Amino acid sequence: MRSNKKLLDSVKLYLILDTQVLGYGALLQVLKYSVRGGIDIVQLRDKKGSAKEILNFCSKILKITKGKIPLIVNDRADLAFFSGADGLHVGQEDLDCLHARKMMGHGKIVGVSCQNLAHALKAQDQGADYIGFGPVFQTQTKPGCPEMDLDLLQEVIKRVKIPVFPIGGISRENIRQLIPLGVRRAAICRDILLATDPCQSVRDLKKLLCGG
Repeated sequence: MRSNKKLLDSVKLYLILDTQVLGYGALLQVLKYSVRGGIDIVQLRDKKGSAKEILNFCSKILKITKGKIPLIVNDRADLAFFSGADGLHVGQEDLDCLHARKMMGHGKIVGVSCQNLAHALKAQDQGADYIGFGPVFQTQTKPGCPEMDLDLLQEVIKRVKIPVFPIGGISRENIRQLIPLGVRRAAICRDILLATDPCQSVRDLKKLLCGG
C-alpha cells in the first residue's frame, strides 16, 4: 500500500462501520461487498464493545483490508495501536491530535472530527492527516444536531489543505447538493450499511463524487 499521505490524496469514499447500526457479522459482510465496490478507507466505530471484542473484530477486518485499504479505529488509541490498525480517529472530546500522534507514531493516519472552521484549522496545525467535518445533514448518529450551513462546509474545503471528509446523513439522494460546493470526498455510514446492495451503493457514491 502506498504511503498514508499519498493514499489520502486519492481517497474519495470513507466507510464507517458502526456497531450501533449493525452487528459484527453483518458489518463484515457489508465490508466485503464494499471492498469489492471500491471503498477507499474504512473506520470502525464501536462505542459499546469491550477491548477484547474490538481487538477480535479488528483482526477480522484486517484479514479483508490489509494491503488493500486502511483501517481506522475510532476513539480508542490503545486499541488502534495494539490491533495493528492503520490509524486512529479522534473527536473534540477525545485525545487531541498531538497526543494521538505521539501514541500512534508518524507512520500511522490520524484523523479528527471537526464542527467549525477553528476546529479544522487547529487539527491541520497539529498535524492531522485529514478531518471529518459535520454533521452535514441530520443523522441518527447525532440526534438533535441541526443541519450544517453549507456555506461553512464550502469555506472549510477552500481553506483547509488536508483532506476534508463531510460526514453526517450523507446519501446518494442528497450528495448532489454537495458537489457544487467542491466536495469530492465523503464519509458514509447508513447509506452503505443498510443498502440492499452495498457494493452498488459504493459504486454509485464514488461515481457521484467523481462527477458522474
